[in-house]
Amino acid sequence: MLLEGSCHCGAVRFRVESPHPYPYQRCYCSICRKTAGGGGYAINLGALAATLEVEGEEHRRIYHAVIDGEESTGERHFCGHCASALWIFDPDWPELVHPFASAIDSELPVPPERVHLLLDSKASWVEVEAHDNDRCFAGYPEESLAEWHRRRGLEC
Repeated sequence: MLLEGSCHCGAVRFRVESPHPYPYQRCYCSICRKTAGGGGYAINLGALAATLEVEGEEHRRIYHAVIDGEESTGERHFCGHCASALWIFDPDWPELVHPFASAIDSELPVPPERVHLLLDSKASWVEVEAHDNDRCFAGYPEESLAEWHRRRGLEC
């Protein structure tokens, strides 16, 4: 599925092909909460890095989070003007890019269930709004974005 996204001010626009476009994973880690905001969690999608096209590249900035005292290799791309979170890229998985669902302008499919992850990092003020068929994890689930889509026959 072709995803088209942008920052809030429109300085950065992007397009990317996503075989895994269902926004089902809600991450409650402190990095997502503080850099992307929105309900105390962020939602990442799975896309193919080789297909990423960016307009307004000169306005894009990168943040490397510090995890356990070490700078992460993961690159959190955001707009240098309005600070909108755009996507994550990690050179450890160079074939992938993970756009934030919040930056996507295309209509996204509604997931049949949600996974709430890294709940051990959740802020105390955040209420997890899990539905009956949702799954909750203190850390990371073993099932990847691709495996979740494949198991449900939802790859695009």
